[in-house]
Amino acid sequence: MSKAFDMELFLVGVLTGSHSTRQRHLRQAKAIQAAIAKRWHIDNPWAWQRKHLAWFLNTNIKTRSNSTKYYYCLTINLILVRLGKAQKIIKPCTSKTNL
Repeated sequence: MSKAFDMELFLVGVLTGSHSTRQRHLRQAKAIQAAIAKRWHIDNPWAWQRKHLAWFLNTNIKTRSNSTKYYYCLTINLILVRLGKAQKIIKPCTSKTNL
């Protein structure tokens, strides 16, 4: 049986800011990870593609408030930076987010 991927260890190098900000990013990253794992059975961010993150933004949080969408976009940007895909960072979310 394999261990679950440790999102905290994955993001530790790119997390900055206050303790509460870091905790929010970790909470949101784990929510993103759980949703993608449930839908595509991929819990490892190294295997994620843009379509997985776009699906999360367009499906899982489409009914949330604009501020919630914005904070999830910030977390996704951190994930992209950590994956070394910094050139693909998304701009702050609008009502229709496209990765």
